[in-house]
Amino acid sequence: MASSSVPTSVSPSTEHVFSVEGHDQLQLQLSSEDRQRITERTKWVLDSPDPPGFRQEILGSIRNAVCSKKNKKPNATHEPPLACVMAFLSSVFPILNWGREYKVSMFKNDLLSGLTLASLCIPQSIGYAALAQLKPQYGLYTSVVPPLIYSTMGTSRELAIGPVAVVSLLISAMCSKVVNPMVDPVSYNKLVFTVTFFTGAFQTLFGLFRLGFLIDFLSQAAIVGFMAGAAIVIGLQQLKGLLGISHFTTKTDVVSVLIAVVKSFHDSWYPQNFILGCSFLIFILITRFIGKRNKRLFWLPAIAPLVSVILSTLIVYLTKGDEHGIKIIKHFKGGLNPSSVNQLEFNSPHLRESVKIGLVCAIIALTEAVAVGRSFATIKGYNMDGNKEMIAMGFMNIAGSMSSCYVATGSFSRTAVNFSAGCQTAVSNIVMAITVLVSLQLLTGLLYYTPVAILASIILSALPGLINYTEAYNIWKVDKLDFLACAGAFFGVLFASVEMGLMVAVAVSFAKIILNALRPRVEELGRLPGTEIFCEVDQYPVAQAVPGVLIIRLNSGLLCFTNANPLRDRILKWVTEENGKEATKRPISGIILDMSSVTNIDYAGILALEETNKKLLSGGIKLAIASPRWQVIHKLKVAKFVDKVGRDCIFLTVCEAVDSFVGSKFNGPSNC
Repeated sequence: MASSSVPTSVSPSTEHVFSVEGHDQLQLQLSSEDRQRITERTKWVLDSPDPPGFRQEILGSIRNAVCSKKNKKPNATHEPPLACVMAFLSSVFPILNWGREYKVSMFKNDLLSGLTLASLCIPQSIGYAALAQLKPQYGLYTSVVPPLIYSTMGTSRELAIGPVAVVSLLISAMCSKVVNPMVDPVSYNKLVFTVTFFTGAFQTLFGLFRLGFLIDFLSQAAIVGFMAGAAIVIGLQQLKGLLGISHFTTKTDVVSVLIAVVKSFHDSWYPQNFILGCSFLIFILITRFIGKRNKRLFWLPAIAPLVSVILSTLIVYLTKGDEHGIKIIKHFKGGLNPSSVNQLEFNSPHLRESVKIGLVCAIIALTEAVAVGRSFATIKGYNMDGNKEMIAMGFMNIAGSMSSCYVATGSFSRTAVNFSAGCQTAVSNIVMAITVLVSLQLLTGLLYYTPVAILASIILSALPGLINYTEAYNIWKVDKLDFLACAGAFFGVLFASVEMGLMVAVAVSFAKIILNALRPRVEELGRLPGTEIFCEVDQYPVAQAVPGVLIIRLNSGLLCFTNANPLRDRILKWVTEENGKEATKRPISGIILDMSSVTNIDYAGILALEETNKKLLSGGIKLAIASPRWQVIHKLKVAKFVDKVGRDCIFLTVCEAVDSFVGSKFNGPSNC
């Protein structure tokens, strides 16, 4: 790999003379003009302005997250207050920007997409509410308020908002350990609403303070493993509805669920539930297969769950299946979302647990939504603002917690349907929300005889999309340590708990970061023949070492207390080894550190450089720094390291450092 420093072309006044003594030896003579040129470029490095401080970065992050850069006019000194207010509102509510360009022709596509989305959303929302151990209406409530708010504040055009399987599983697995929903459903509902509030609060803070990097601690490999494990756990949980089991375990691990299933066979159970559920599961999967084969029939798999609900409800009603053991939903409350402000508990003894669960749900929900939104934004060819997405998600969940909703996020399956239906803007979310609201007003009574097994089959049909075998195999081929995080998350969720799976995934990801920080790679550089490019000699065997000069690149983004001493010891050992080689015609008289990859340095790193410089000077070896980044050179100047090593030992590029070393015929430390 070529050095990231800017290669310097050979000036006309520079002469290259080669002599052959077993190996080519480079002798370079610098004219006064070349020395002046190098000195001038060194001043560029040393006289650069100070980088922004910590306070400026924090305030700038908030300002950039809230205020739109598009509305800033660089030449305008004073803007009318109304213009500033409108610019701020347009930044917070993107609908004010794209809404002005909205056309009636676009509404036709959005209307079709929204209605198709609602046909899939209604049965899924009821099923996911059951997965979260909530009553069916709460799933439908969650498909009304959050989508309406997101459509005004979100930047994705395709993202379909509502309850999803993984977050529903998280709510069920973590909240049920604090309050048993079977024993005290009222307290459980209050806990879920409070968790939803904290989920939204964390998501908003992530967006305002640009803390999206916290999401990245869950690597893509960890997410693949977690999603696959969660899919299997969710599928096993659906055995309760599919088999019509009355008493089931609240645990989520595979062993506990299978033991509960085996025990249930000793009690009375009705195979009609299993036959009905599996029949419609096969029907849904067949329609999905047809939809994939024929893109024009995209609507067929989208409406299949709703058709399944309608047909199964009619079958149970006409045959009086509820009297023969088929479990049904029965009555649930409809109407507008009732206020749940009074149910938020900030003085509860479970407040600490609510905050912890809210943080976990915030990260998982954002990870899924941002990944889904960005993938479809890339297909459509526009940019999705990640920080504004976090703020939009946060506000919609805060509002949702006050209107009887639980945690909502972007759904991959419904977003794919929305995209296939040809949606143009977030208006499709508005159409979907209004359709669900009308259903809550008028149609809840018709769902009385809906079999629970059908809801289980609908959830089961959505699970294959969560298991990505191909990506897991690619992770194994590319990075074994990444695959360890993937496998850890998978088996942690499967055999322990959802929390344990997340903890294992994060722990392995942290371990990988720490390992890379403790053991960064240090590479020797050489010059490619006939060029002024310096690159790693291990990668490019044709690269030639400069006689008497050892060029080293530090392949670490941070030179800090975790890796400073090992790097110092490695450099000194390297010098000893090079000078001890029998084939060495000329001892090492200079070391060039290429720091183009080092973006920052701490005090321990500076001390290590100072110690390295002292030990090298005592052996008659000169140390030079090439291509230092902005933060690095600033801290080296503040710590007086530049004065100690010498201003003439700082270079803009590796090439200039080599020219200075060889051209000056350096023979000792006196030049510094």
